[in-house]
Amino acid sequence: MNRVVITGMGIYSVIGKNLAEVRESLYKGKSGIIFDPVRKEMGFRSALTGMVERPHLKGVIDRRMRVGLSVQGEYAYVSTMEALQFAGLDQSYLDSHEVGILFGNDSSALSVVESVDILRKKKDTMMIGSGYIFQSMNSTVSMNLSVIFRLKGVNFTLSGACASGSHAIGIGYLLIKQGLQEMIICGGAQEINPESTASFDALNAFSIRESEPERASRPFDRDRDGLVPSGGAATVILESYESAVKRGATILGEIIGYGFSSNGEHISMPNVDGPVRAMEKAIRDAGIAPSEIGYINAHATSTPLGDSNEAQSILDVFGNSSPLVSSTKSMTGHEMWMGGASEVIYSTLMMNHGFVAPNINLDNPDDITSRLNIVTKATSCDFKAFLSNSFGFGGTNSSLIVRKV
Repeated sequence: MNRVVITGMGIYSVIGKNLAEVRESLYKGKSGIIFDPVRKEMGFRSALTGMVERPHLKGVIDRRMRVGLSVQGEYAYVSTMEALQFAGLDQSYLDSHEVGILFGNDSSALSVVESVDILRKKKDTMMIGSGYIFQSMNSTVSMNLSVIFRLKGVNFTLSGACASGSHAIGIGYLLIKQGLQEMIICGGAQEINPESTASFDALNAFSIRESEPERASRPFDRDRDGLVPSGGAATVILESYESAVKRGATILGEIIGYGFSSNGEHISMPNVDGPVRAMEKAIRDAGIAPSEIGYINAHATSTPLGDSNEAQSILDVFGNSSPLVSSTKSMTGHEMWMGGASEVIYSTLMMNHGFVAPNINLDNPDDITSRLNIVTKATSCDFKAFLSNSFGFGGTNSSLIVRKV
């Protein structure tokens, strides 16, 4: 079995449009949440959202390539370029090696809405144009980036709700571990627009603390009232340890465990058992004791039931070992399909720079969350391994463990 390492990372996030900006925001506990008046005008119950501007790609990639890119595909292009540059990979390397791509993405709403609007208005499918089909498919990110970068390896999309980005990294890890690929570009992407979250808002799942946008996302806090939607894109370059050493690449971390499970119960209500089994499976795969994990980046989205159940599952798995815990969603909001990938990057940045980012807005833990060792201020910490949780609708769960090399 091959060892699997991370040799490149790239991020386009509401807390920073590159790794340097994100690292600073994590350390300072900076929020990327805003009040969006457009959503309120449209009839949203909650106008809160994470926000990042769309990148300007005109003149960067040619029009033929841009036409098929969805919003999240644009984000992913930027994050992937940073990851490739970090890893020291240029187009000539991609042309001469079998490099794959696996991205987490579970919807592409804006392009669907826009194309249907054109059809209803014009009554003629020929007016829709050629780009919308490639923007509207769930596989929009992987299909577009595979063409832009002329990739020759594995190429598909993981759709696992809010665990999509994490599962993409997990499957990439398994393929490289088994020797089926040497290098894979993995990540997650989520569009930011009202069209993508309107039906989610209809579930009454979003926070309505609109007078204090930066304080609205409050994972583990007793007064949490719902999540805040967000998005962007995150990319990690996975490759075999042998390949990384041969290239002289900088190794940022080694993926040593991937655990997954299904709750098998309610489509939107989480439970305790499913996350417990995912974490335990990741720990068994890693071959380490729970006490060797120094930090947990919790899934905790700031929903009343979800945070309590995750807190209980962490207590069930880790007992008295008390790893440091925080949810970066307190700053970013819930990045949905992107979150499982971005949170691996956030945690890897912390691990390599010796700190744990704060779980901001935690003023009053409840009876269960108060039993966790939650970090509320940036804390210097030389931890050697972390676990990142990602859970999603349908009861899908993913846990990843990464350690220093």
